[in-house]
Amino acid sequence: HSFLRRMSSMFLSMLWINGLRPAASKADPVSCRLWSEPQMPGLYKKGDFVIGGIFAIHYYMRSEQNTYTRQPPQPQCSGSMDFRQLRFARAMEFTIQEINNRTDLLPGITLGYQIHDSCAAVPMAIKVALLLANGMEPFFSDTESCSKSAAAAVPAVVGDSPSTPSISIARMLGLFGIPQVSYYSTCACLSDKRQYPAFLRTVPSDHHQAAALAKMVKHFGWTWIGAVRSDSDYGNNGMASFLKAAQEEGICVEYSESYYRTEPRSKLERVANVIRRSTARVIVAFLHSGDMKFLLEELERQPPPPLQWIGSETWIIDPEFLRFNMCAGAIGFGVPRSVIPGLREFLLDLSPAQALKSPLLTEFWESSFSCSLKGSSEGARECDGSEDIRALQNPYTDTSQLRVTNLVYKATYAIAHAIHGVICNDTQCDKSAKFTPWQILDQAKKVNFTTKNGFWVTFDSNGDPVAVYELINWQIKKDGSIDFITVGHYDSSKPRGQEFRMSRAISWLGGKTEVPRSVCSESCPPGTRKAVQKGKPVCCYDCIPCAEGEINSLNCVQCHPEFWPNTQRDSCLPKPVEFLSWDDTLSIILTVFSITGAFTAVCVAAVFYKHRTSPIVRANNSELSFLLLFSLTLCFLCSLTFIGQPSEWSCMLRHTVFGITFVLCISCVLGKTMVVLMAFRATLPGSNAMKWFGPPQQRLSVLAFTLIQVLICVLWLTISPPFPFKNLKHYKEKIILECELGSAIGFWAVLGYIGFLALLCFILAFLARKLPDNFNEAKFITFSMLIFCAVWLTFIPAYVSSPGKFTVAVEIFAILASSFGLIICIFVPKCFIIIFRPEQNTKKHLMSKVPSKAL
Repeated sequence: HSFLRRMSSMFLSMLWINGLRPAASKADPVSCRLWSEPQMPGLYKKGDFVIGGIFAIHYYMRSEQNTYTRQPPQPQCSGSMDFRQLRFARAMEFTIQEINNRTDLLPGITLGYQIHDSCAAVPMAIKVALLLANGMEPFFSDTESCSKSAAAAVPAVVGDSPSTPSISIARMLGLFGIPQVSYYSTCACLSDKRQYPAFLRTVPSDHHQAAALAKMVKHFGWTWIGAVRSDSDYGNNGMASFLKAAQEEGICVEYSESYYRTEPRSKLERVANVIRRSTARVIVAFLHSGDMKFLLEELERQPPPPLQWIGSETWIIDPEFLRFNMCAGAIGFGVPRSVIPGLREFLLDLSPAQALKSPLLTEFWESSFSCSLKGSSEGARECDGSEDIRALQNPYTDTSQLRVTNLVYKATYAIAHAIHGVICNDTQCDKSAKFTPWQILDQAKKVNFTTKNGFWVTFDSNGDPVAVYELINWQIKKDGSIDFITVGHYDSSKPRGQEFRMSRAISWLGGKTEVPRSVCSESCPPGTRKAVQKGKPVCCYDCIPCAEGEINSLNCVQCHPEFWPNTQRDSCLPKPVEFLSWDDTLSIILTVFSITGAFTAVCVAAVFYKHRTSPIVRANNSELSFLLLFSLTLCFLCSLTFIGQPSEWSCMLRHTVFGITFVLCISCVLGKTMVVLMAFRATLPGSNAMKWFGPPQQRLSVLAFTLIQVLICVLWLTISPPFPFKNLKHYKEKIILECELGSAIGFWAVLGYIGFLALLCFILAFLARKLPDNFNEAKFITFSMLIFCAVWLTFIPAYVSSPGKFTVAVEIFAILASSFGLIICIFVPKCFIIIFRPEQNTKKHLMSKVPSKAL
């Protein structure tokens, strides 16, 4: 801290030695005098209150290197004049003149102005700011220091245009509380009231413009862009805000280059070459007008491929750039267009005599008409009075696009309203009123009015206005020239998502109506996903096929197990459900066979019933035969329960009915086999076998065998019954709706019990196959059981390996095949004799030991 105090004292001493010198005067014994004369304003008018104005009328500041051996020369502006900025400055003149002519605003008060040229340079801007704060008097009295510090030379300042000089001015004027109302400094950093407490502006902050530009770029589908900016506070802060908003919108930036007009030409050439070599066809330019001018002139030397330019408001509405045909189709946000009645007449009301009163107007006149006013320019012809300012075609006289000019108009009016609020009451104003700059600043923050041309002026807590933009498009007219066309609007006061709206079609580069494309990688085709290329932005990617069952969204997404990708692989559709439905061709065929088998069993039963008294029917145990035919009918019909959509009841019914009916069937066959064996034993001397296996025992045995199967089924259904199940594993692209067994033990117990009875029946029939009867039924039972066992042994591997609905078809086929085997082997030979060989249907023939020729 002591070090800083010593340095501060040394610095103040140097200012005294180099900048001020004592002046001996009896009237003012202690006073100081500036080393040089104060810089005179470019435009000046006296008044009760003088408003300061700062405009970047020239691009450069001429200065010499300090040798520290003599007093350095005062900085001066150089380079060509910006006629558009001169129009802004004169618009401030016009506004003050209009205010002075009003009776409702500052009545009885005359406003004056001091308008200075900042050269768009920080040193000159600081010098002008100090000049406006301290005044133009060359003498300074120490005895009046307190009183002079109480009031500034100007109550408020309008300006500057570029953000970087405005930042320096704001830091300087903020120390004194002098309100600064800028008309074109858009840097978002200036909204920070801790650093810039006295700064206000009538132009929206770049924070809104950057967000609007990012939304617009996203709106037109551009994800691969280039970016250039001014290497200044305006460009760096504006581009930083844009890049942040663009990143949130998923926009990638191929390059981001900066340039400032005072940098070496090599830097400009390097930036231009980056643009020429880039693959992005859209370029966002956050450049000050001067920097943009040099960049476009460099690009014209070797034009790059056609580019879609996106401009910031600084140059996108500057008529000077309409001569660059490579920017045709450019779009960007600009402040709204306006009309200021009387301004054009004021600008054109300029004569050589009036121009001589101001160095700025003198330079304008001589530059516009290439002549010299009273020999002020060497080597040029002298102006002879024939010059017609109304015939000029330059930015000064062009009032067709009053955009920024209207912001100057609003800024000047805002200061006037603030002064009115401090020194005026309801009826009159006090021109002798004493006030501090902070009072003016406080009133300026509260202004809320509408200008004569219908524009609303107010400031938020950051000193910013409501952000309202027009979307400007550079369109080629029929005569080949380019003009500004408003194609949309942006209003930050609108609800979220409704700020941006289009009003007419856009003409893109080359006059085309189709939106140009600018992407790093084309969209991935259906069924692929994005894989970011190493070391490149996320917008550059390769397309990798998605895995089976996945769709491509932002990434490959697995469909729900019951869904499957569509053909385009961009959405998941429900998988088709497959089961053995009634309208399936295979179901129809199996149904026909099932009904045919049942009908055959009924026909055989009818034949047997009609010939029930015949020997062949009576010899084959007619009671068991009818019961067997009944069970076979049920066996044929139970196959129908396997067709149709599985449900809880159908799943339980199909397996239990199948198991019970087949056991009933096999029990009857087993009973018939045992009857054959017992009958043969009964013919032996001393045998009474048939006594123990008569009709009651036969019925009881069938009932007992069947009840065992019923008990197994009841246990199965009680413990873990079959249930409908969606099989998602067998096929990936469809769902198999089937009956899950529930308890596998129960299912195989049912089949095992049927197999056990069939095997037992086969063994007994095989033992009785050679009994010496002419019509040995045991032979036919042996054949039937052989077929039955072969079918069901084959069924097991076929059942396990069959896919989908064919599993059910295999089960139905096994039921029908085994049922047909039984009815054909056991009953067809008997029916053949009954119908076609009635002469053999005799007791004598049946008891004969001679083999029948018919059989």
